[in-house]
Amino acid sequence: METTSTPASAVPKEKDAQPKTPPKTSESSKSLETVNAENAFKSVSPQLKESLTHEVNQMMAFAVYNGKTVNTDVIPLIQNDSVDDLIHAHNLLCANVAPATPKSIAYTFQLREKNKDKSLLTKLPLVRNLIIMAIIFLITFILTGQSPLVNDASLDLGVMNNHGIDLLFNLGYLVSISGIGVIFYLLKNVTTAVKNSTLIPEDSIYYVALVVLGLISGLVISEILGFYVKDPNNINLFNKSVLALIGGFSTDAIFSVLQGIIDKLKALFTTSK
Repeated sequence: METTSTPASAVPKEKDAQPKTPPKTSESSKSLETVNAENAFKSVSPQLKESLTHEVNQMMAFAVYNGKTVNTDVIPLIQNDSVDDLIHAHNLLCANVAPATPKSIAYTFQLREKNKDKSLLTKLPLVRNLIIMAIIFLITFILTGQSPLVNDASLDLGVMNNHGIDLLFNLGYLVSISGIGVIFYLLKNVTTAVKNSTLIPEDSIYYVALVVLGLISGLVISEILGFYVKDPNNINLFNKSVLALIGGFSTDAIFSVLQGIIDKLKALFTTSK
């Protein structure tokens, strides 16, 4: 009797799982990206080169027009078309036209070419606005000073003990004197800036903010530091007026002093890291 044997079924062997590896970037692509990055930093845009050339020409015209000495080393640098030479010429001319800057010179040329038939006050709204504010402060000073509500007794009461229309007139008097002081300071600065061609468009914002600071400074100084003499023959009105005028005129100095005090106090409570 024959016995039949079943053949053993062949079990397929599992293939070893191979981990997937991310594709490697070729060395050529990496080197190409590096070269492109280096070229991006080394290259100079045509707009920047054109701006340098324009500023160099404006500074040379400004120096010649105002009788300033121009460094002759600038001439061969300008004739070359190299960016390095333009930057070198730009640096030399910046030293020649100081204290003016390329930005202030461009603003001066813009004011000169714009509305040539108009007066200087129309071309410079900043100067016009300062003069208008000076007239307003002077009129307010005269009107409040002539009022019987403003006297040494009412000023002695100060902000805390005065009220109503009396307080309004006394504050108007002190604020007008503070405004005269700060406008006097700003008009002197603007005159010097126009003469030296150092005026820039951002000065209009700076001067408006300084007027507000001057009014606050004069009022605070006159009220806080106002000293009262015991002799009744002396006039306290003069003392507070001087303090208000000094407070308005020396706005920058007072701000620097207060900022220095705050920094010293802050340093006492700040631990070093």
